[in-house]
Amino acid sequence: MNDFFKHHTSEIDENVKIGTGTKIWHWTHVSSGASIGENCIIGQNVFIGKNVCIGNNVKIQNNVSIYDAVTVEDDVFCGPSCVFTNVINPRSFIERKHEFKKTLVKKGSTIGANSTIICGVTLGQYSFIGAATLVSKDVKNFSLVYGVPGKHSGWVDIEGNKLNFPISANGVSSIISSNKEYFLLNNEVFTGNFYEKGL
Repeated sequence: MNDFFKHHTSEIDENVKIGTGTKIWHWTHVSSGASIGENCIIGQNVFIGKNVCIGNNVKIQNNVSIYDAVTVEDDVFCGPSCVFTNVINPRSFIERKHEFKKTLVKKGSTIGANSTIICGVTLGQYSFIGAATLVSKDVKNFSLVYGVPGKHSGWVDIEGNKLNFPISANGVSSIISSNKEYFLLNNEVFTGNFYEKGL
């Protein structure tokens, strides 16, 4: 007996790992070699390609395709109809499976509806990609990015609230948000004990 839920219209290939408490909804296809963690929600009409790795507590909304060479870490949100790619210069008449570029979506990040993620990039921890954004380069931890092309437009906390750092004379700015302290230094955001990080 499965310890996850699978809607009867969905298709799961052989050699797939699915964690406890995960729910897979209508007309979704999970390909051979894929791994899905615990307590995930996989929406309607989702495609998960071969050897894709998805962490725990991930929410993938309707009409999302996650192709081979994409890794999604824990607590990630993929909004409806967001798009991943895995080849930079595809041609229908040229086989380029050996040229797949790896894409990494780090823990806690959000990808807004209808966004496009060009392959080969890393989305930093707790980053927030606004709806309909085109991401073609790496995104920093806690960065808010939106537009076409996507541009850094501020910082967010772990809960997705915008961080408005005060101006600092010594180059280090800090703020409390959702009962946690955040630090801005050299255009990077850190949380936790600032000094333990050796900064």
